[in-house]
This record gives sequence, structure tokens and C-alpha cells, in this order.
Amino acid sequence: MKLSRRSLLAAGGALAVTAAPAAADPGRARARVRTGFERLAADGYALLAGERVGVVTNPTGITADARHLVDVMHADERVDLVAVFGPEHGFRGTAQAGGSEGRHDDPATGLPVYDTYLKSGRALADVFTASGVDTVVFDIQDAGARFYTYIWTLYDCMVAAELAGKRFVVLDRPNPVSGRAALGPVLDRAFATFVGREPIAQAHGMTVAELALLFNAAFLARPVELETVRMTGWRRSDFFDATGLPWVPPSPNMPTPETALVYAGTCLFEGTNLSEGRGTTRPFELLGAEGVDRRWARAANALELPGVRFREAYFAPTFSKFQGRTVGGVQLHVHDREAFDPVRTGIALLVTARSSWSGFAWRPDHWIDKLTGSTRVRTLVDAGADTDEVVGAWAGDLAAFRAVRREHLLYR
Repeated sequence: MKLSRRSLLAAGGALAVTAAPAAADPGRARARVRTGFERLAADGYALLAGERVGVVTNPTGITADARHLVDVMHADERVDLVAVFGPEHGFRGTAQAGGSEGRHDDPATGLPVYDTYLKSGRALADVFTASGVDTVVFDIQDAGARFYTYIWTLYDCMVAAELAGKRFVVLDRPNPVSGRAALGPVLDRAFATFVGREPIAQAHGMTVAELALLFNAAFLARPVELETVRMTGWRRSDFFDATGLPWVPPSPNMPTPETALVYAGTCLFEGTNLSEGRGTTRPFELLGAEGVDRRWARAANALELPGVRFREAYFAPTFSKFQGRTVGGVQLHVHDREAFDPVRTGIALLVTARSSWSGFAWRPDHWIDKLTGSTRVRTLVDAGADTDEVVGAWAGDLAAFRAVRREHLLYR
């Protein structure tokens, strides 16, 4: 029987859906997760046969033995790889936050690298058209938070691929902080930016392939021709260290999976006059400002938040806020990640920072509203609301998002 590319895809998808999970055996080590790229390669790149291919990726697009997928595909005659598309921080990851590498030819492969950062709609569609690709492949490690920009690179590229008449393929990777639950406020579209295009929860609890399915079904005005290549071996309860995969920092200030664990909550401090720890070896785990003292850690610990403790800390960032100046604050120590709620913790830290330090202030541009997705958090904190009141304010929106999210989950 002759199989088409589509039937091969359908067969692969069916296998992924129906394969039974390995029986639990405490005497045997669990097999590691196999990413979407590994499954694509193991199938001889059949999904890409006869296509001119471009890849949206960055340093996280690696194999289990830490080779970059662009280098691997470029060396394989079964793939006609003709272009690379770099997001924020760039394809090879040389740029800091808010930067990219621009248009250039990759020294290792000679492939043209196109810059997607801050491009969307027709402008990005024109980039895809100019590159000459038939299929755009996306493979980037996410961090699990709505304001981590790679998922909106995914969204923008899907929109642009539809405009340009290109097929779109998403190679899945794990959510490093597990896929157990969606947490936090849901974006109000009136506050849409590159740190949140559409109404999803602050900690979405999804993989990039699941998000792509959600985007295509619920948010794109015209769905793109979308294919997803699932992982095998990943469970929703898995944190990154359970995957057996190497960790590559997806951006300069996301050095470890532990950073990702707290990021969905403590990134909110970007919207304040306190340092979020950029310029330290523990970004998003260290928070502080000049004039903050032990009272903040004492107030935060008094809340007895599940899974986390707070240490009085002093540090001097090497760049970003308070560069070269010693500040006081807290360091988060997550001792039970199953119980830890990053968004609730982030809100509790905002509430206690405001109550324990008279110098607390929001960024003048109200960036906090873009991060949280509305004015609600800022106005409640300013009104003296406690943590429970702030968290309770988004319960209805979050329940509605969870119902939509459930329709697009690929893993148990």
C-alpha cells in the first residue's frame, strides 16, 4: 500500500495517541523523553519529504546528545533545509533581552538566517515568502509562562505562515515546570502585547504543540495548515529533570529549570521598581531594592506559602536595575515543587513588598498590567487587598480558560 505524507503523519499521530504507557516498575529506570524532533528524524523526515524547509529555532533546538537540529538536518540529504528564522535573543543566542541577531548567514552551515523578532502579520509573511520555503518548522524550548515571548513567536509565525500560504509544523518539547495545571490571571485582549497576544493563563501548563493547537482552533482568524509532532515518554506531572534531556538556557536570564519554576510568578517584579534578579547568578530567584531589609522576608515567611521559603538576601546586580549597587531583598527557596504555586507566590511577594517597604512602586509605564493581563492585580494591591483576595479575583476567568485548554491537551 502506498502511503502519502498525510497518511504517514496520521499513522504517526495514531501511534502516539494509542501507545500504552510503560508499566510502573520501581526496579527499572524510566526511559527518557523523546522530543518531536527525535520522532521526526527517526521517521526519516518523511513529514518534510519534497519540501523546502525553514526552521524557527534557537540554541534550545538540540538533540539528546546536544547537537543542534539545524546542524543535523543540514548534514542530512533527506532534508532540503534552506533557511533559519531567529527569534528574540537570536538563532545562536548571542543577544540579550530585547535584542536579536539580525539578518545574516550562519557561519557553521552557510544557511541564511532571517530575523523574526518584533515582526508579525504581513511583514513576517513577507520574510517567509522571501526565504523560498514551503514548510516552516518550529522547535524552541518554552518556559511555561504567558509572558515568555517564544510562544508568541510561535503565534506570530503561525499567522504569517497562513498569510504566506506555507505549511506549519511544530516539533514538541516538554513544559519544564510540568503540565499539571493552568494558574493565574487570564489576559484581557485590551492589554495584548508581545508578552501576551491572546487570553491564556499566566502559567498555561501546556506544551508548545498543545498551544499551537489551541491558537489554531481558538485565536487565529484563519487557521494555518498545521501539523504537530508529539513527544513520547512525557507525562503532565513531569518536571524537566524527569525527562532525561539536556537543559539549554532558552534565554540568557533563564539559566536553569529552577529559574523556570519560579519565573511565572517573580517575573511580575519587572513591573516594579525592585530588581527581579537580572544581572545575578539567580535571576527571578533573587528580588530586591535599595532600602529593603529583613522585614520583607519575615512578612513573606509569615504567610506560610506552600512549597517555598524566603531567605533575607543582599546582592549587587552586574547589569539591569541597580547595576553595581548592593540591594536588600529575598531569595526564594522552593523545597516542595509539587505544592509550590509560582503565581500565588508572586502575588504574595508583591503584597508583602508593598506592606513592608515604603519605597515600593510600580514602573511608571504600568508594565505590570501587560504582564498580568489587566489592571486588576495592580489596583487590588494598591487598595490593600491580601493575597487571597487578589488570587480569587481571577477564578472565573481561569475556570473558563481551563475548560478551553482541556480540549487541546495531548498528554496524560
